[in-house]
Amino acid sequence: MFSSGHRTLLGEVASWMFFAGVMVVCITHFDELKAAGHRLIGTDPAVLAAIQQNGAPVEEAVTPQPAAADGYTFEVAVGPDGHYHVDAEINGRSVAVLVDTGASVVALTADDADAAGIFVRDRDFTGRIQTANGSARVAPVLLDEVTIGDITVRDVRAVVSEPGALSVSLLGMTFLNQLDRVDMRSGKLILQD
Repeated sequence: MFSSGHRTLLGEVASWMFFAGVMVVCITHFDELKAAGHRLIGTDPAVLAAIQQNGAPVEEAVTPQPAAADGYTFEVAVGPDGHYHVDAEINGRSVAVLVDTGASVVALTADDADAAGIFVRDRDFTGRIQTANGSARVAPVLLDEVTIGDITVRDVRAVVSEPGALSVSLLGMTFLNQLDRVDMRSGKLILQD
């Protein structure tokens, strides 16, 4: 049938075709594979970038629009740093936050907590989180309400980080899990209740 040289050549061609197919899949689905990899190994570049940055600009959000009789949709464009920054109202006070699906809880900087009327004492710092700068103490709190646009979630579990541990507050899953939809596509974050 085929000589050993031909079989070797066919094997190499098949290997290169397989490799090319894998590369095409990787290139076309890069963002999804990258996000899956971060979930798999437990890292989140958004958190690391937010912690290392000082005050990334907040992007203008698209006006909230009614989604249904009992819900609203809120959209925000991705910021120049590749992250989603929004102005939230926490306990009725404006706080700039980074939307972070990799953060298990809403995490407030000490300054943002003060601005939102949440005051913690040194003895309240009973938990620990891992940041890009190392381990940091946090104080668990319960937020009366968190509002983005017309979307309001009440009784949101959160933490306040010790001063200097975070450079930006993170809107994590204790808020996002209470929404009907959280979707990131085509440079927009879509939140729906």
